[in-house]
Order: sequence, then structure tokens, then C-alpha cells
Amino acid sequence: MTTPDTPPPGGGRRKRSDALRNERTLLEAAAAVFVRAGVDAPVRDIAAEAGVGMGTIYRHFPTRADLVVAVFRHQLDALANRTAIPAAETPYSALRLWVDRFADFLVTKHGLAEALHSDQAGFESLHAEFVDRLLPVLDQLLKASAAAGHTRADIRAYDLMLGIGNLCIGVETFPDYQARRMIDLLLTGLAQPTESGQVRP
Repeated sequence: MTTPDTPPPGGGRRKRSDALRNERTLLEAAAAVFVRAGVDAPVRDIAAEAGVGMGTIYRHFPTRADLVVAVFRHQLDALANRTAIPAAETPYSALRLWVDRFADFLVTKHGLAEALHSDQAGFESLHAEFVDRLLPVLDQLLKASAAAGHTRADIRAYDLMLGIGNLCIGVETFPDYQARRMIDLLLTGLAQPTESGQVRP
């Protein structure tokens, strides 16, 4: 029997679902801010992006390291989910969209070691996890693009991942460095010319 003080059936499940949805909103807001301003961005900026109070963020993530690691894992899960590969007109376009998201992910990764401070083992474990989970997805995207005749077939996923990572490193050193421009040039170099002789957009 249900009394005024008794939660409705399934109330606990709804609460858990709402909590997960709220946490996902916070992580997506934090990721957007980290991409724009780095992992040292003020918490108030993240709160404003998410439309919540700062106390809400601290309740979910008591320390900045907790937040950075959570954002890292949230981005990793999204990139590693093969069913969530970006919808695009061509396999080459899907590859470019995924790489764009991967570049955002690397911004968080580059700040992860500092956020974890002395936890070198924890950082290395997360780094190994990201390589293991993302390489198969990038390999799938490359093979699909090559099979469609859009990109060269001799590109290894590991080489491309390292190349993109190395191109992103300069962002931390040179304020005017345009990592996305360099990544765009790299991806353009992978493209096979179209029948008209033009490089695919």
C-alpha cells in the first residue's frame, strides 16, 4: 500500500536516471569549457555553462582531479562507442568528424597528468586504456574510408593517432598555434583525389 510518505513505484529508478542525466550534463559542460580554456578553467565558468550553481559541481566532483578524470572518461566512452560514430555523408566525412572530437578529447588528456599530480601510475593506466579502446574505432573508420576509395589504404590507425596527438601538443607551448588547422592539413593529405582531380572536402 502507498502512503503519502511512500515513494511511488520506480521512484528510485527515476532518481538514479535523473542523477545520471544531471551528471552527464555537468560533464559535457566541463568538457566544453576545458576545450576552450584548459582544465584549469574556473569552476564558475563550468557552472555557468551547465546552468547550475557551483555547489552542485562540488557535490558531484569534490576535487578538480575528480572532475578532470570524470570528463576524460566521459569523452573516452563517447569516442569508443562504435554505435555513436558520427553520421555523415561519406566514410571520409565520418572520419573527419570523429577526429575533430578526438582533438577535443586530447585537450583534456594533456591536462590530466597535472590534475592527477603525483599519481603517475593512475595517469599511465588511463593513457593505456584510451589507446586500447580508441585504436579499434579509428582503425574501423580508416578502413571504411579506404574501402570507399576516399583515403589511402596504407595508413595505420596507430600512426594517425600519434600524429594527431603530436600536432595537438603545440597548443600548450605556442599561444597562436592552430592545432586544428594542422590536423585538417594532415587529413587532407590522406584523401584520395576525386574523379575531377580535386581533393575531397
